[in-house]
Amino acid sequence: MSTPVLEIVDLRKSFGQTLVLHDVHLTVPEHTATVLIGASGSGKSTLLRCINLLEPIDDGLILLDGQEISDPAINVDVIRRKLGIVFQSFNLFPHMTIRENITLAPIKVQGKSKDEANDLADGLLKRFDLLEKADEYPDRLSGGQQQRAAIIRSIAVNPRLLLLDEVTSALDPVLVNEVLSIVRDLKADGMTMVLATHEMGFAKKIADNVIFLHKGRVHESGTPEQIFSSPKSAELKAFLGALHEAGRL
Repeated sequence: MSTPVLEIVDLRKSFGQTLVLHDVHLTVPEHTATVLIGASGSGKSTLLRCINLLEPIDDGLILLDGQEISDPAINVDVIRRKLGIVFQSFNLFPHMTIRENITLAPIKVQGKSKDEANDLADGLLKRFDLLEKADEYPDRLSGGQQQRAAIIRSIAVNPRLLLLDEVTSALDPVLVNEVLSIVRDLKADGMTMVLATHEMGFAKKIADNVIFLHKGRVHESGTPEQIFSSPKSAELKAFLGALHEAGRL
């Protein structure tokens, strides 16, 4: 059996006296999409931030391709070159054009020439229908276009693992599909991903594995069919019932 791209063992994370992640176990094989679901405050975003080493963990292990990256002695900058993360708030640099946002890491981190980085950026922008916006500043783009640009920026460095944190939650419903389409394309390309989302219909379609987090614990995990059609725990049944009542499932 091949080594998983990501493996999490007994992860615990606290903020002060509040334990927000409890003994989390997670395995992400290569070329798969793992989707994190759960109510707000269940620990989804915190887990993604721990994986990207934005938050130190209190206990447990995080392994990337078998290497422990949660070791305090690890070179965080080296590890982050292998990880892409996209937040719900876009986080594009407002003083840079879209092309400049995308080429920054390939030039500064990977040592590509400006011409190489521009060719890479333009190829990605063309593929995802944003080439005409290459020389615009972020505030001239719609929210959906900004989020697509943020995803393009994250994949320009060819990450080993892509983390997506509620990438549609700040968008008007009309713009959600244009962002989800780029994620579907990346999935088809074989990108290994971990996503936190409230879009259950999308989770059903894209996920190889669904993880249900409740109060910082993994209560259930399985295929979309298992999680959405045959929930076992009372917590998951209640969560899905609330979504159904709200018309979101």
